[in-house]
Amino acid sequence: MKLDHLRGTPGSRARLEAQVWEGAKVDQDPAEIPELAATAVPAALEEAIEREMAKYPDFHSAVIPALRLAQEEHGWLSPQAMIQVAAVMRVTPAYLESVASFYDMFELEPVGKHSIYVCTNISCSLRGARDLVTALSDATGAPINGSSPDGVFRLRSFECLGACDIAPMASIDGRYRGPLTEADAHAIAEHLRAGRPAIEVLEEKSYGGDYARRLGERHRAESEGEQKEGDARD
Repeated sequence: MKLDHLRGTPGSRARLEAQVWEGAKVDQDPAEIPELAATAVPAALEEAIEREMAKYPDFHSAVIPALRLAQEEHGWLSPQAMIQVAAVMRVTPAYLESVASFYDMFELEPVGKHSIYVCTNISCSLRGARDLVTALSDATGAPINGSSPDGVFRLRSFECLGACDIAPMASIDGRYRGPLTEADAHAIAEHLRAGRPAIEVLEEKSYGGDYARRLGERHRAESEGEQKEGDARD
């Protein structure tokens, strides 16, 4: 199910595309903002979104981080996830989907639990990225640009992840790892299939670049926030 970009009601992708040309229906009721009090939003998700909103003079600037948080919570941006974010941010679900549908790394359909993005741009391709993504497909059972039948893996060939210095590389649930070999593909699959944390995958090949630093800072801040909440309850 998709949300109507103009009115926030269910509609197909074809219908949404048609509305770009159809224009606004002024005789229809306007889209409504979900009431937070009447919407079941996980407490941790609500608090995390509110923290992001507090960072900006205009809270609309927190839309992308809020959608990322919801995707991490639900695994994809389901209609339920959209409604939860809309209720917290006081916007319409249709507004959120208009943003989410523009960006390639937001998922609007159910996908595998663990996301593996393999960079296949020129630097990585010259160092074996094509063989790496094939090896990962064999190891995970996920077709390239698809999800595995068991729902564990989502594998994508990605244009560029901005870490040429560790080519060939991949993003594993947001953690950059590289340089990777075809043998690493099986280690990655076995590690995640066993239910072990993604952050511990091939730690010796973790990336020390700016993206990794910022990701580490975010997770550290979230952990510290959870610790403070625990201390306050005690």
